[in-house]
Amino acid sequence: MGDDDILILKASDVVSLLAGREREIINKVRVAYEAHARGETSLPHSVFLNFADKPRDRIIALPAYLGGSNQVTGIKWVASFPGNLAMGLDRASAILILNSSTTGRPKVILEGSVISTKRTAASAALAAQWLFPEGQIPRPGLIGCGLINFEIVRFLMEIWPVMRSLVIFDLHSGRASRFKQKCQDLFDGIEVEIVSDVRSVLTRASLVSLATTAPKPYIFDLSECAPGSVLLHVSLRDLAPEIILSCDNIVDDVDHVCRAQTSVHLTEQQVGNREFIRCTLAAITLRAAQPRRDAQSIAVFSPFGLGILDLAVGQLVYELAIGQKRGMLIDSFLPDPWDQEPGSRDSV
Repeated sequence: MGDDDILILKASDVVSLLAGREREIINKVRVAYEAHARGETSLPHSVFLNFADKPRDRIIALPAYLGGSNQVTGIKWVASFPGNLAMGLDRASAILILNSSTTGRPKVILEGSVISTKRTAASAALAAQWLFPEGQIPRPGLIGCGLINFEIVRFLMEIWPVMRSLVIFDLHSGRASRFKQKCQDLFDGIEVEIVSDVRSVLTRASLVSLATTAPKPYIFDLSECAPGSVLLHVSLRDLAPEIILSCDNIVDDVDHVCRAQTSVHLTEQQVGNREFIRCTLAAITLRAAQPRRDAQSIAVFSPFGLGILDLAVGQLVYELAIGQKRGMLIDSFLPDPWDQEPGSRDSV
């Protein structure tokens, strides 16, 4: 590729290039988290584009720089429109642009929702691996039967290949049924129990992933949870502040997660401090903090979703695409320098 060329990678390219690479993606996510903990990143706050007449819809821009051994810069532009589900469309859509860290020139445009889903699931699986009691095999519970939780199951199966049972709940029974069927089609021998409410998930599972479109907290009681349970609070707005205050809280980035009316942000507003957040996940993987406060407390991992994770996985896709000659290469995408001598390209 020349400096003025750009590569386009469609969703089908991204899916095929990442197929079977769950362990590699988890490792990329861990490396990115740890680079961030060492101060090797630049990570401005995400920018939320909201709509006054459609409060559930939003488009988010996540610019980031991932340094260290990675050296990748870019931005994700991701839309979340929950109403899409009623039209047979995915809730989220996204593109990811990676720029050269040497020249700043864009080098690749990737379909971003697949990467976003994979990095989110990998982040959740990484947290589960470190927070769930060592040597035990979980029976995961899933609240929200959408794409994110489906991918989380895929990545949890990478961590615990012998895992053979799930318990699931969704407000829409048909969605839960389709989720069950897709899990059974993909994962040989897995048993999936559909339950009728959130409480039943919390009762039956000690590792619970929450991936919903809830705009505000609806869980006010965890008395049904077994001591030592782990909650992967992926959707960020499911748990009431009193729940957050009672738990062992681990996040991906303290400043980022205390924004946008997340449950952690609501808790900060209520108590006026962030002392209820014990540490980041990177502090645990770098062994600067213990995995758990104690064996009996309920651990909650609240990941805001950092743009550096998209860069890490996007760079992996880009490198694989270059090696396998995948995607659509558009040459001379960028303009000539304004003072370039005429000759190599037609002036416009």
